[in-house]
Amino acid sequence: MAEARRLAFDPIAEAERQWGVHGWPEQAPGMAVVTSIMRLQQIFLARADAVLRPQGLTFARYEVLMLLSFSQKGSLPLGKIGERLQVNPASVTNAVDRLEADGLVARQSNPDDGRGTLAALTAVGRRRAAEATSAMNEQVFTDLGLPDPTVRSLFDLLADLRRAAGDFQ
Repeated sequence: MAEARRLAFDPIAEAERQWGVHGWPEQAPGMAVVTSIMRLQQIFLARADAVLRPQGLTFARYEVLMLLSFSQKGSLPLGKIGERLQVNPASVTNAVDRLEADGLVARQSNPDDGRGTLAALTAVGRRRAAEATSAMNEQVFTDLGLPDPTVRSLFDLLADLRRAAGDFQ
């Protein structure tokens, strides 16, 4: 992936200024916040995918592996995976299909629901999740470019926004 050229100015700050000039000064800060969050999502996803690529993973598949590794039995119903990761059933199916093809998860009948299917972490999947987590901790999660107290405050602010948007109670 080609690295983006660094700009000499903040284009989102300029967009905020333009928003005000063109008649939306009250909405300008909200536009700037939403646009900044969306840009950061692109930046963080690119970093995560670059770290996970050597493991043969995307961030979406990594999330499934980690969710399964945190579960008591190492397995969860596909619907529960979608609910916990807040993604649609097609996204879960796609991720589990790829993980299964790579031998990292196996589909099993759900003993508690004869019609349901579980995704179960394999031993190889558990090892891959551990290796990927080590890389993610070292190269992505450890240094976000902010001091630790600011990272905690930022998380709390983002949680408030997510709660206000109805993401959770």
